[in-house]
Amino acid sequence: MGELEVKRIRQLLDSKDKEYKLSEHEPVYTSEQAAQVRGADLKSGVKALILKTNESKFILALIAADRRIDLKRLAKHINTKSLKLAKPDEVLKRTNCEIGSVHPFGIIHNLPTYMDSSVLENEYVEFNIGVHTKSIRMKSKDLIEIVKPEIGKFSAI
Repeated sequence: MGELEVKRIRQLLDSKDKEYKLSEHEPVYTSEQAAQVRGADLKSGVKALILKTNESKFILALIAADRRIDLKRLAKHINTKSLKLAKPDEVLKRTNCEIGSVHPFGIIHNLPTYMDSSVLENEYVEFNIGVHTKSIRMKSKDLIEIVKPEIGKFSAI
């Protein structure tokens, strides 16, 4: 299932003529493991989190991997009463990805995408692309150009 996401993402990036580096590595399940196997700073990683609103709508939130999400702040930002992390089965059904392998390209799954300003602090960002064994490294400005997220402040250290 995840390999389909890898193919979709590569096609998307290639169609936009964006430079990126695809890496294959041992399976990683946390941001810390991913940074270590990539030989990168934790803060250059991007966490892609599927969240569910109180209206049962799904959204994608992107934050720097060295941060944690402030659900109350994001809920206020998007004008919803509450947000919660989607359950593993909901994430898989909505994105074809397991938790820990979700990618930042919400446009592929018609997910409204919100990016925390912490991601902008890095010239390059790295993230899993639908599987636990493949990552992409690319310029953060290129990611923003493709994803077209709404940018706000909703993370905490």
